[in-house]
Amino acid sequence: MTATSIPELSSPEMASAPVEACLLGQPLSALTEWVVAHGQPAYRGKQLHGWLYQQGARSLQDITVFPKAWRQQMAGVTIGRSTLYHRTVASDGTVKYLLQLADGQIIEAVGMPTAKRLTVCVSSQVGCPMACDFCATGKGGFIRNLHTHEIVDQVLTVQDDFGQRVSHIVFMGMGEPLLNTDNVVAAIRCLNQDVGISQRSMTLSTVGIAERIRKLAEAQLQVTLAVSLHASNQTQRLQLIPSAKAYPLEALLEECRDYVKLTGRRVTFEYILLAGLNDQPENAIELAHHLRGFQSHVNLIPYNPIDEADYQRPSEASIRDFVNQLEGRHIAVSVRYSRGLEENAACGQLRASKVMVTPAT
Repeated sequence: MTATSIPELSSPEMASAPVEACLLGQPLSALTEWVVAHGQPAYRGKQLHGWLYQQGARSLQDITVFPKAWRQQMAGVTIGRSTLYHRTVASDGTVKYLLQLADGQIIEAVGMPTAKRLTVCVSSQVGCPMACDFCATGKGGFIRNLHTHEIVDQVLTVQDDFGQRVSHIVFMGMGEPLLNTDNVVAAIRCLNQDVGISQRSMTLSTVGIAERIRKLAEAQLQVTLAVSLHASNQTQRLQLIPSAKAYPLEALLEECRDYVKLTGRRVTFEYILLAGLNDQPENAIELAHHLRGFQSHVNLIPYNPIDEADYQRPSEASIRDFVNQLEGRHIAVSVRYSRGLEENAACGQLRASKVMVTPAT
């Protein structure tokens, strides 16, 4: 599949590149079976698990508790870590990474520190097939799904670089997570059970794929579901999100209501404010009508301009008015400002601008 083609969204799972068996992403039981199958005692499985997920080993040669002769014998085994391709730091401490995968593809990950937490924004695909009109990643096309270990690696990379434990994870990077449901769910379980990050500290963002929100509900995870609405009516959503043609707004909202019933967890609705388009008082009134009686929360996101799209960031007055309209109708709402605004802030921009640079060493 080329980077510019858009695959059928009705397919059960998007394509992934062939991959050799990797140790990263495997639970303790599988790692124990593996070391025993390769001539080591069972307790080596726990050691391997600890070195992979707690100490950030990048190869078997790093695991010095293993016999040197055995490490040399297993030199061809792949752990599954990426290579740092490029790194940029914003004035607020946000760090954006370009990571090169085993097949040479480049993805983005972001580390966002605050006084009390370290959040990682992870990608779920190389590129994105959704082609949302305001999105830099969508403008770059779709290549493939990420494997489980490639998702987990992003978190470990940021954790290693900051030298502190990751506390929160948001699946808001490159790609549509629900077009890679199996690998994303497996990564969530690994990050929870093996790395030790609470599922309640994870957020999965989706533009909405028919029947996939119900499938996610059946996995009975404790993550926060964030649904990208970005419009208050179907006509406007079609302008911004091509996939809305196959998955109308009302159908999406109905599936979200089912998610609340199945999981008992509220849904967060993300809404990018685009000046003069969807930031008007009538838009806020329409949105409030859709969400009345819904166990939900609205995250308003002032737009980050990109070169590839002719949209503008709304004024602070427009943002405040939109908030007031929602709060006046008893809709829970907050404004989320993006981190690292001065340096390729929008997801996909850094990758688009840096893919020809020399890889970092």
